Amino acid sequence: QEQLVESGGGLVQAGGSLRLSCAASRRTFWTHAMGWFRQAPGKEREFIAVINRAGDETYYADSVKGRFTVPRDDAKNTVNLQMSNLKPEDTAVYYCAARLVAGTWSAAHQYDYWGQGTQVTVSS
Repeated sequence: QEQLVESGGGLVQAGGSLRLSCAASRRTFWTHAMGWFRQAPGKEREFIAVINRAGDETYYADSVKGRFTVPRDDAKNTVNLQMSNLKPEDTAVYYCAARLVAGTWSAAHQYDYWGQGTQVTVSS
């Protein structure tokens, strides 16, 4: 069973920046698309962004477009979530996920592996 390991969460002020990292095995990194989701208390899990396995296509939710990016570190088999201009409504537990088969990027149930989640809190 693949384990995705996330890191980088924390507390940041509104307008600030934060970077999350998600480390995968070499096999998963090079065969799966890597996505990010988040879940705020009392809300559904929300799609944030995804990068395809080739690393040449990315897709973002409208709520984060222009503020978040998903750069990859191929040497470390890691996908990052670079977040800038953070807002209090970005507060949530953030999860990375991996999927083998292309499809509806925002569909959480189509992802095969998940990280444990990391808390991001944005203060106003």
